[in-house]
Amino acid sequence: MATLDQKSPNVLLQSLCCRITGKSEAEVAHQFQYAVRVIGSNYAPTIERDEFLVSEKIKKELLKQRREADAALFSELHRNLQTQSVLKHRWSVLYLLLSLSEDPRKPSGRVGNYGALFAQALPRDAHSTPFYCTRPQSLALGYGDRSTGLSASVGTSGISSLGVYTLNGPTATPQSLLASQAPQSAAGSQPLGSRLAWALPASCSPSSALAALATRPALGPPVPSSRAIRPRPDGEVSEAALVRDILYVFQGIDGKFIKMSGQENCYKIDGKVVLCKSLRDTSSRLAELGWLHNKVRKYTDVRSLDRAFGLVGQSFCAALHQELKEYYRLLSVLHSQLQVEDEQGVIVCTESSLTLRRLLVWMYDPKVRLKTLAALVDFCQGRKGGELASAVHSYGKTGDPQMRALVQHILSLVSHPILNFLYRWIYDGELEDTYHEFFVASDPNVKTDRLWHDKYSLRKSMIPSFITMDQARKVLLIGKSINFLHQVCHDRTPPSKITPASTSADTPKDAAELLSDLEGAFQEKIDAAYFDTSKYLLDVLNRNYLLLEHLQAMRRYLLLGQGDFIRHLMDLLKPELVRPATTLYQHNLTGILETAVRATNAQYDNAEILKRLDVRLLEVSPGDTGWDVFSLDYHVDGPIATVFTRECMGHYLRVFNFLWRAKRMEYTLTDIWKGQMCNAKLLKTMPELNGVLHQCHILASEMVHFIHQMQYYITFEVLECSWDELWNRVQQAQDLDHIIAAHDMFLDSVISRCLLDNNSRSLLNQLRAIFDQIIEFQSAQDSLYRSALEELALRLQFEEKKQQREEEGQWGVTAEQEAEEKRRIQEFQDTIPKMRSQLRILTHFYQSIVQQFLVLLMTSTDESLRFLSFRLDFNEHYKAREPRLRASLGTNRGRRPSNI
Repeated sequence: MATLDQKSPNVLLQSLCCRITGKSEAEVAHQFQYAVRVIGSNYAPTIERDEFLVSEKIKKELLKQRREADAALFSELHRNLQTQSVLKHRWSVLYLLLSLSEDPRKPSGRVGNYGALFAQALPRDAHSTPFYCTRPQSLALGYGDRSTGLSASVGTSGISSLGVYTLNGPTATPQSLLASQAPQSAAGSQPLGSRLAWALPASCSPSSALAALATRPALGPPVPSSRAIRPRPDGEVSEAALVRDILYVFQGIDGKFIKMSGQENCYKIDGKVVLCKSLRDTSSRLAELGWLHNKVRKYTDVRSLDRAFGLVGQSFCAALHQELKEYYRLLSVLHSQLQVEDEQGVIVCTESSLTLRRLLVWMYDPKVRLKTLAALVDFCQGRKGGELASAVHSYGKTGDPQMRALVQHILSLVSHPILNFLYRWIYDGELEDTYHEFFVASDPNVKTDRLWHDKYSLRKSMIPSFITMDQARKVLLIGKSINFLHQVCHDRTPPSKITPASTSADTPKDAAELLSDLEGAFQEKIDAAYFDTSKYLLDVLNRNYLLLEHLQAMRRYLLLGQGDFIRHLMDLLKPELVRPATTLYQHNLTGILETAVRATNAQYDNAEILKRLDVRLLEVSPGDTGWDVFSLDYHVDGPIATVFTRECMGHYLRVFNFLWRAKRMEYTLTDIWKGQMCNAKLLKTMPELNGVLHQCHILASEMVHFIHQMQYYITFEVLECSWDELWNRVQQAQDLDHIIAAHDMFLDSVISRCLLDNNSRSLLNQLRAIFDQIIEFQSAQDSLYRSALEELALRLQFEEKKQQREEEGQWGVTAEQEAEEKRRIQEFQDTIPKMRSQLRILTHFYQSIVQQFLVLLMTSTDESLRFLSFRLDFNEHYKAREPRLRASLGTNRGRRPSNI
């Protein structure tokens, strides 16, 4: 017999098997084959080679068995062995002894999937015949884990897979499946192996376990045990067969007896199968998991291939994949248990066997989770982007803590891309939304001058429900401000210097933490970026582009706030504006404008403002004079054009024309009064004109009172009050939108209270008719004074000639000359009734228009206009003339105290 050193490893291994089992070489063939496969396998568990740790575990095992003497003896032998150099691999020997002493049913976590090793080919020097395993292959898993088969799934996760299947979720590990879990070694955490699958009696020792395996034949497949799929003598399908079918159905795969019914859209047991009612009902309840799995899987398969579904949708699919992955890991462990039971010949319904009832209990939590996922998939059909996140968020409003935790976990994954979009937008001003998932939309066709108003907008349908409308508006303003600074203001300041970028949602965990504090940390991030960016933008507009100074210039020039300039300009323009509009030239008017600027306080304004002030001629209609087409203009461009848009400048032009016309009426009445004062003494020698002149004085006084009250109303109640409100809002504005809104509100107030809106069209028409009567009265009075002065000049000339002739000693006048003078005087006196009649008609028409205007004022909904009517008729002069006005005045005065 060869010496020990000369023996081959196979001979030594066979001798070891014979020594352990106490049997001959022929009887130990099956155990030898298994040992050869274990030793020749590529399985290499990651175990730290700590000799001291293994020795301590051996001593603990001996102490647990109350073998204190053996523990002391082992400790002494181990110390002696450490002093000798006989063994080079002491750790390996100790580890082997520890492994052999353990109960194979206990999950130690050090041994991997030996079922997979058993299917490997023997080394060439193995002197036994090959052994072919007929064990069924692993379940086809999928999504990464399924492709690796059972060995990878169990080898890397083992029984711990059962404890993973919850939201980060661990369902409770079935106690009957996992009797006890060995504590992880101090060397590091290790995945638990498939020792779970061993289902030998608790009293079975390692030697008896190997002896039991020897009952299998040395060649060919193992004999199926009572667990195997085999119909009973009475034709009824066994529970073991149903368990195997159910494990396939859990993955959406048709079994032998349970198949998917296309008509009823559910898994049904074949009607020809003989089965008791309890097993049939239990199987049907379990088969529901397969239907739920198919529903979720179908959604993920379809949507995962749809690129237009976007990043949010793909994150949702990834979250569903993650849940299915944990579900598959659980199924792989259950299937591994079933396979090991088949190999070991475990009897059905024993303490550790898989039964339908045990599956019903163990799959309760996974079923609840799959139901939640399936319902969520239904609820999210047809949604994408922020709308999808809103659907997930709203579905998490439930009282079930496990379901809420599951949905919150999915929401953290789904909202992660949205938060990345958001932070990229508010910190860099960049919008990379290829699939239109973000709630901020951009229109690339909009030009730079309309960037603030039209380029960026909110997609209200894509605003997640966990983000308020106020937060969404601030988010829009932040990014819009950054782009406005770069593209319109040409400000090159990096966004990081405007507002420091905080930590973004780099991971779903960060997103989950942020979502859990939407009113705290998230709100603080938004508010900080909003205030910093908006403040910087307003500073740039005020410092570099003089926004507030331009606003004041509009008030001074287009709203006639610069009184000395407006009066001097009107004096200079009068000779030009009385001419027909077709004879005016813009360059002449521009020169007059520059003269008025240099002669008044306007010359001290900023040069940037004065160069924008210009003259504009409106469209000419037949019969128009220069007064009808003249207008001041103010050129705006660049960033300030965002506040003073074309629509705003159109409103300013309308208000200027109205104020210019009202100012012209004031100017005209001043000329009328000056004419009356200057001609009063001259015409005292013509007593026949006293009645006509008195009538002119009365009508002029009425018109002056009316225009003064209108000017007071327009200047103080409309312009000054509205301007004060505008200035206060501008000073308190937090962003550019606030300034634009305040400015628009100011213009709307001025337009409506100056009777320029659509609701006041009838009032404006009456007011324009009153202005026309003032112009007509000026013409009539000028004609009267011209005729009277001509007559006065002729009379004075006649008297001078008469006196001159008398001084020469001649007759003052001849009879013919005197008759001619009397005839001429009579002709003039005959024109006086015509003048008086014309003034009477003019007065009547003017008063009727004023009465109608007062009636419209009294019926207005604007309280200030009703009070204006009281001032215009302070002495009830018009009340006595107009019955409708008396009724209106009486009605309104009855409620006047309550208004005050």
